[in-house]
Amino acid sequence: MYVSIVLWNLKDSDATVESLREYLRDYAVDAFSTLKGMRMKTWFADAEKGYWGAVYLWDGAKVGNPLSVSRAIELIGYPPTTTGVFAVEAIAEGVSATESFVGVGRAFQGASATNPAGGPA
Repeated sequence: MYVSIVLWNLKDSDATVESLREYLRDYAVDAFSTLKGMRMKTWFADAEKGYWGAVYLWDGAKVGNPLSVSRAIELIGYPPTTTGVFAVEAIAEGVSATESFVGVGRAFQGASATNPAGGPA
């Protein structure tokens, strides 16, 4: 398995964390859910400091092309500020109150009264 990390500094972009949350809700989460070889993608942000990024967990070295579904470069206006690909050394899964990641995250808060997993949005 491999992990890839992409990070944007949004200081030179018209895009904001808030506008990119709409992209997640309206397009990206569903689009990336179809990407072959990707086990998981987690988007993260710091609105105060102007950072936006993602961490991918890939099944192996031969994976689907994230650029085939991503619109982030188009929306932000330039490629990621920092990228990296790393071999996974180990994975630990903890005991979580969250049974499913479907509908989890700030992009979905307030989008509906409950998330698809049945908990608060």
